[in-house]
Amino acid sequence: MPVSSASPESLLQAYTERARVRVCGLLVHDGSLLLTAHRGLLANDEPFWSPPGGGWQFGETLREGVAREFQEETGLLVQVGRFLHLHEYHGDRLQALEMFFEVLPTDPKALPRLGSDPEHHPDKQLLTQLAWLSPRELVKLPPRQVHPILRDLISADDAYIPQLRLR
Repeated sequence: MPVSSASPESLLQAYTERARVRVCGLLVHDGSLLLTAHRGLLANDEPFWSPPGGGWQFGETLREGVAREFQEETGLLVQVGRFLHLHEYHGDRLQALEMFFEVLPTDPKALPRLGSDPEHHPDKQLLTQLAWLSPRELVKLPPRQVHPILRDLISADDAYIPQLRLR
């Protein structure tokens, strides 16, 4: 997927100065989590690793939103399980309430592929990578590049310990 040289401000314009509700899925396989790298959130084009997810849309249940977002970003059809985490993000121009759910692929043999965000033009996508990362690999990254709910994991199973992180 081509990645443009659009400025971070233009990439994030659709999300600034408004509160968003995001729904995300946590998928663990062989001790690693399926994560997406986003651009435009950090300086110097550094990637920000986060579980697949995005905006909850009017008319859908939370679980329907998780399944839709997961399919858009990874190509995988998933069964959405239990609610795990609530995370509040409050930055200078971005604000979100994020809900994380356990997900399982409906076809265990299906392979994930980097998808796209339909709200963005093909050359202005925020998603840049899709990868299975273990907690050992995540801890080697600068903390700013890893979503806060993933920073302190010792085992991938720790992702299933419910957390409430409010400012």
